[in-house]
Amino acid sequence: MDMSLINSTNNFRVKQWSKLKMRRQRDEQKCFIAEGYHIVAEAFKQNRLIEVITTEKNAPFPVPTFHVTYEVMEKLTSMATPTKVLGICRQSQEGEIGQNILLVEQVHHPGNLGTIIRNGAAFGIDTMVVENSADVYNAKVIQASQGMLFHLNIIKRPLATFVAEIKVQGYQIIGSDVREGTPLHSARVHAKRALLLGNEGEGVTENLLSQCDMKVHIPMNARCESLNVGVAAGIILYGLQHAEA
Repeated sequence: MDMSLINSTNNFRVKQWSKLKMRRQRDEQKCFIAEGYHIVAEAFKQNRLIEVITTEKNAPFPVPTFHVTYEVMEKLTSMATPTKVLGICRQSQEGEIGQNILLVEQVHHPGNLGTIIRNGAAFGIDTMVVENSADVYNAKVIQASQGMLFHLNIIKRPLATFVAEIKVQGYQIIGSDVREGTPLHSARVHAKRALLLGNEGEGVTENLLSQCDMKVHIPMNARCESLNVGVAAGIILYGLQHAEA
């Protein structure tokens, strides 16, 4: 561990870490910054933590650790008030997709995507497939997920192709549709299934809806046209847990 103090924002390591605030650099280096002790701890539990950067004098985790000044932490953080601990983490490597899949199409708001990830981890999702959405490793997505992105197999793939592949494998494709479909409380679903969620304003595109075996909606007061996609995700995922045929 290197706990000598790094006190310059022009330090070579600081410049390299700072590059990870850009999506292109994250994708090239296959790593990203996690902020805050709780989220860094989740990365460590899942063996995704590479290095720690901290303003504290003690090393919080048994990985290479670098002691920095408050000014250096200000340069690296995305928060208004810098945290005391940052982690450099590995991006997810594609694993087994499992039986319970979440498909996310064109969710552009980082807070919404992070909330969907957190809900997925809470309600038994094995794999989340994302297309044309906010970057999973955006700082606001990570914060909204509260570190739960480390507990899902998250992959980026064209959804139309992916849906066609898993339908052949016997997965039931369930689309979320605010206008029509089976009321959530009446749905009966298979153990092998994939829930499809769409854009905050437009919902799931017609092309993908046409590939669904079933569509579900959340019955609600007529005064409310729709729910935030992150809220809807939690309700539907919870409902599907209790809707297996």
